[in-house]
Amino acid sequence: MSNKLHAVFLDHASLDLGDLDLDLLRAGFASLQLHAQTSPDEVSARLQGAQVAISNKVPLTAATFAANPQLQLVLVAATGTNNVDLQAARASGVTVCNCRAYGTPSVAQHTLLLLLALATRLSDYQQAVRGGAWQQAQQFCLLDFPIMELDGKTIGLLGHGELGSAVARLAEAFGMRVLLGQLPGRPAQPGRLPLDELLPQVDALSLHCPLTEQTRNLIGARELALMQPQALLINTARGGLVDEQALADALRAGHLGGAAFDVLSEEPPRHGNPLLAADIPRLIITPHNAWGSREARQRIVGQLAENAAAFAAGAPQRVVG
Repeated sequence: MSNKLHAVFLDHASLDLGDLDLDLLRAGFASLQLHAQTSPDEVSARLQGAQVAISNKVPLTAATFAANPQLQLVLVAATGTNNVDLQAARASGVTVCNCRAYGTPSVAQHTLLLLLALATRLSDYQQAVRGGAWQQAQQFCLLDFPIMELDGKTIGLLGHGELGSAVARLAEAFGMRVLLGQLPGRPAQPGRLPLDELLPQVDALSLHCPLTEQTRNLIGARELALMQPQALLINTARGGLVDEQALADALRAGHLGGAAFDVLSEEPPRHGNPLLAADIPRLIITPHNAWGSREARQRIVGQLAENAAAFAAGAPQRVVG
């Protein structure tokens, strides 16, 4: 039974801001030890005596499993499992389970938020008001920046799974036509357009695909050049999908109507990033917070508890690797 297992949550503060109910998760274990954050050199020691490791982003390496042979289960408090050495976990007999589809409403609405902010030039108009331009205007309104209506425009989606489908529904509600792109390394599907055919047609491109060796730098200088000069690029998936320097160059050159990213290739961007330069026009960056509504984070807690209970019942679910 899971209530006989001892669990350690290595980076609890990455999920809970003090606004979540953890009772269901606590009830599943003999004990649940919470650490706000854990550095790589603290991991093995903190897991001593624990059968269950819970991690959002803390790395669990081959050395971790070697130092903690008592581990039976890893619960990832996210969908991505790149922080876990899955091969080493498998070799050690450790089951790895993740969480899925918890943030669909939150990420989908954030995607539309970014799209709308670019289309309406929200940031530019806010800055204009703060700078006194409206106060000094010769008429009642200020229309210095062109506004795009989404109705009748075409949005291209790269990735049409849980999130891509949700974004498609919201885009259609705004009157947009949805086109789907064919991802590299995947079998061709009816209705999916090759990238070179998709890009020239779209007024907006939104990315919802995983980061793999096939999709790394999927959108580079060549692909950006294929897009219409007024087109918008939205990325709420993974930073490595886009060549960030190429995008910075394209925006500075006036090619693209704008871009909005919730993700960067390094997070947090401690070593700088081409997209953080102050002189890039028509660019919005948010700090990978699209997923982080309280409702979405509470769903993660529920799925962690479900995964623990399923493992204890001998029928693990959401198993990875």
